[in-house]
Amino acid sequence: MKHAGQGKNWCGEVADVYTLEQRKNWYSEVADAYNRVRPRYPQELICRAVELAQLPSSAAILEIGCGTGTATTAFAQLGFSMICLEPSQEAYLLAQQNCAQYPDVEVRNTSFEEWELEAKRFHAVLAATSFHWVLPEVRYAKSAAALQDNGSLILLWNTQPQPAYDIYQALDEVYQTEAPSLAGYEERRTQEESLRRQGQAVIDSSQFRDLASEQSVCEVTYSIDDYLALLSTLSPYIKLDRQKQTALFKGLRETLERNCTTSIQTSYLSVFHVAQKYSSSES
Repeated sequence: MKHAGQGKNWCGEVADVYTLEQRKNWYSEVADAYNRVRPRYPQELICRAVELAQLPSSAAILEIGCGTGTATTAFAQLGFSMICLEPSQEAYLLAQQNCAQYPDVEVRNTSFEEWELEAKRFHAVLAATSFHWVLPEVRYAKSAAALQDNGSLILLWNTQPQPAYDIYQALDEVYQTEAPSLAGYEERRTQEESLRRQGQAVIDSSQFRDLASEQSVCEVTYSIDDYLALLSTLSPYIKLDRQKQTALFKGLRETLERNCTTSIQTSYLSVFHVAQKYSSSES
């Protein structure tokens, strides 16, 4: 089995390859599964990011691409005021449901590109595994413009949950037959290097300084049904022709049922990047 990216080097291409309309609706058909099975961000990691960003208890946060509210609720629980942008109608409705108990959280059905800039309003701009969906020429400059002087950009990232290597070995024949572009086991150091580049890009934008990053290895256990539902929410699988996707998932299910009990233990890397906006006096 090759040690590669399993078609996962997604962050570097998505905003440049797909139109805004395509990006806005990318997860619409899998929004329910996304809401149910995507891994969460560890609360202790979020609290650490908040600490490094030096957010006051009354902080106002702008969230880019909140999805179904996977990270939103964790910040809302800390009492922050939030405006959350989500372009997918289906995900937006689920985010509204998930955030209904938080009166200081407002979810808007729009993209960051289309959102009318509220300059220097926010203490922090947050993006949870979503920043790569915004065009590079927009993501850094507009985020900085939305921030108060010395406000912080907070990026959260979760890598794809992966089963143990022996399980991937069992699945490899299916991948090689049905979807060779997705074959390969992504090693931890490959993931770390990809995330390091994401952080460096923040500094290279010349909009932010003092990058801080921390990570945590997390585990989550899935049933076979939920693991396949998770895969259905990942972009390389969404890209597949529907017939190929059906054949791939059938083969994966059969192999998992032969090699697993009723559950699959997976691990993933959860990471944050926090960087401070250059103040007006510094720029």
